[in-house]
Amino acid sequence: MACSINITLRCSTDTPRFGDTCHLQFQSPNPRSPLLLKLFPSSISHHPKKISYSCTRRRSFVTVKSHMATEEKPISEDRMLVFVPPHPLIKHWVSVLRNEQTPSPIFRNAMAELGRLLIYEASRDWLPTVTGEIQSPMGVASVEFVDPREPVAVVPILRAGLALAEHATSILPATKTFHLGISRDEETLQPTIYLNKLPEKFPEGSRVFVVDPMLATGGTIVASVNLLKERGVENKQIRVISAVAAPPALQKLSEKFPGLYVYTGIIDPTVNDKGFIVPGLGDAGDRSFGT
Repeated sequence: MACSINITLRCSTDTPRFGDTCHLQFQSPNPRSPLLLKLFPSSISHHPKKISYSCTRRRSFVTVKSHMATEEKPISEDRMLVFVPPHPLIKHWVSVLRNEQTPSPIFRNAMAELGRLLIYEASRDWLPTVTGEIQSPMGVASVEFVDPREPVAVVPILRAGLALAEHATSILPATKTFHLGISRDEETLQPTIYLNKLPEKFPEGSRVFVVDPMLATGGTIVASVNLLKERGVENKQIRVISAVAAPPALQKLSEKFPGLYVYTGIIDPTVNDKGFIVPGLGDAGDRSFGT
């Protein structure tokens, strides 16, 4: 049974610096599918974008030989899509993270488990694959592998992004990790880059996961995506992974990066005057590393 819910999230009146209203549309084709949130920078409506990759294969037995044939489906370029997967384990780990009594080691483990689930969801129908036939102990089998020739780039935003991205290499067959260190001024809430390990240029067609646990005011994540774009990565090639998101950050991302995909554990309605998400889960970096 399909359902569509239109709502408006508005920042609280005590945070005038985030004054814009964020219009969000939730859609779900059935009760078990991920919650899809669309942010519209304009009134134009198109179908959401998806990219699928297929390969033609020559018959082979012990090894797989293939060449890539890319097939693209119609994609929306004028909107950002936000996914809130309804998996009960995602809800469980978000609840553990929210609890102020959760000790640091358990908090960090919960962050890592949540990241594993969100990256799993975000990589669905996105990774390039090769298909063919190999010899199993009992006969010939048709197989499909994630193409190891095209490693996914994982960009954790320090510090807390390290915890959320901890299990990325355990679920993705081929990855490269590039660290970004960005701090936020407590008074102005503006980001400052103190570590940049991104390559000068990403290979054409690269797929990049940007891992930032808290999408609050939007300064850090916008700065991160801007750095990727300067290095040749398009909006459609980026997927943002976060534990908790709030309207100010989502609104900024939507306006600046149409076609971007965001996967988050939950969306909270408010950011306070210190730039923290409410109810949120506190300072993800301090709680992850016990500082």
